[in-house]
Amino acid sequence: MALVIDSVSKRFGEVQALDNVSLEIQPGEVFGFLGANGAGKTTAMRVVLDILRPDSGTVTWGGRSNTELPHETWGYLPEERGLYAKMKVLDQLVFFAKLHGVKPKAAERETRDWLDRFRIPEYADRRAEQLSKGNQQKIQFIAAILHDPQVLLMDEPFTGLDPINAALLKEAFLEMKNRGKTLIFSTHQMETVEELCEAIAILDRGRIVVGGNLRDVRRSSGRQVVRLAVEGDPEIDWLATLDGVRVTRRGQDYVEAEVAKGFDPELVLQAALTRRCKILRFEIADPSLEEIFIEHVGQMDTSERTLAPRAVHA
Repeated sequence: MALVIDSVSKRFGEVQALDNVSLEIQPGEVFGFLGANGAGKTTAMRVVLDILRPDSGTVTWGGRSNTELPHETWGYLPEERGLYAKMKVLDQLVFFAKLHGVKPKAAERETRDWLDRFRIPEYADRRAEQLSKGNQQKIQFIAAILHDPQVLLMDEPFTGLDPINAALLKEAFLEMKNRGKTLIFSTHQMETVEELCEAIAILDRGRIVVGGNLRDVRRSSGRQVVRLAVEGDPEIDWLATLDGVRVTRRGQDYVEAEVAKGFDPELVLQAALTRRCKILRFEIADPSLEEIFIEHVGQMDTSERTLAPRAVHA
């Protein structure tokens, strides 16, 4: 029961929002849409939801056209807020669930359960306008899932969330995945994609420039990086003198370098041992998703760049 987007194109006047986009998202998968602002991510989601009709191409879920499927199939968390400002949280969540056929008592029970999980049970009787942006985002998420959709689409769900609320939302993602739901979300936060997603598509000007299994995408460049930390020498200046090695990043306590194709990364370790360095960290890895993104799309504008700093693991 895959979600298949087949040769979908969509134009708005002179703007080609989607240009012959094709991809397949497996059931129970967490899938990430990546791209700069205006790349076509939101348009693709709205075409899947049948909010927008494509100029050409088809969308199917389990072999059935999205135009024929009941609305209960989908859950949608838009980037813009869609809550009634003056309405109490519990009342509007039950209202949204009823629109999808959920019985009022069941909706209230499920709503209170999710408010407990998100650590905001006392907000049930508050108006939406009294909530912070982060808590409004959590309420918006609850509204998207109360009817138990098969596919959940989310547009920039982590925008504006502090680390605690982001962690709570990630836990909810994993719970939905464990229940067999298919999750699709767009974001600029590359570290979040690397943490949660099994497959991705990078869009640029309405086209998919790279996509597939996340591990395969990272390995497709054919490049490898080495992360090295040694005691008493945080700069490791000699690393840049090795033929076939290019320093790409200097962290607070490590140096990252890209090695040329055909270069054995173990030679970096041997060079450190030859210099009698006490090695604190040596890691061989594929390029980060951020590096893959920049390779295919180019550096994002400062106004678009919301990439979280990558964690350094010992």
